[in-house]
Amino acid sequence: MLVYEYLPNKSLDFFIFDSLEKRASLDWKKRLAIIQGIAQGLLYLHKHSRLHIIHRDMKASNILLDHNMNPKISDFGIAKIFISNDIEDNTNTVVGTCGYMAPEYAYEGHFSSKSDVFSFGVLLLEIVSGKRNSFIRQNGAFLNLLGYAWLLWKEGKWHELVDTSLIIENCMSELLKCINIALLCVQENAADRPNMWDVTTMLSTEGARLPEPNHPAYYKVSVANAEPLDFGFELDSINEVTITAQEGR
Repeated sequence: MLVYEYLPNKSLDFFIFDSLEKRASLDWKKRLAIIQGIAQGLLYLHKHSRLHIIHRDMKASNILLDHNMNPKISDFGIAKIFISNDIEDNTNTVVGTCGYMAPEYAYEGHFSSKSDVFSFGVLLLEIVSGKRNSFIRQNGAFLNLLGYAWLLWKEGKWHELVDTSLIIENCMSELLKCINIALLCVQENAADRPNMWDVTTMLSTEGARLPEPNHPAYYKVSVANAEPLDFGFELDSINEVTITAQEGR
């Protein structure tokens, strides 16, 4: 079972954002299994569950790992449940976590299964890189992880994105594929992103020719120093904090 409401296990961020030793405990084989498990879990929520569900807060701290490092999607506190197959809606109350929210949701309050796909793309980049989607120093400026990944992709230096704790010689093609998929998932326009069925197919198909991504959302966001980014509304700059805009009933 890939989806649980709650399990008292370690969250994914406990491993991938910690010390080099702890990150090294998740070798590429384990990370790839975690990526595939999360993708299958989201596909179940979006398509195969009796009640179709948009999670709306996919992030590393909401992925729990059991003792065998199997991933479980947790914390459905702000999830949206749909009875029909049309799983999209609009809201005046934006809830989620800064750094993982799709732009159409963050700015316009429109959410769909493609919102979770965007969050999955961010999470995938974090798993590959061992870095949070926050500020990364590059050429005297600070870029977010999406901008940094796009810069390296354009320059053909994608391997520089990979976590230094990983031994990559025998998994270069899988790493390249995962970065490609992640960039497809974080496209600015929701229509340009794959759905989770497409994602799981790309992850499981060896040697498949993948589409070339365009620039991701937020890729132009850079600052001269590490001040919080301006997303057009008040957000906490720490990605682990869930943001809720409250309104009266």
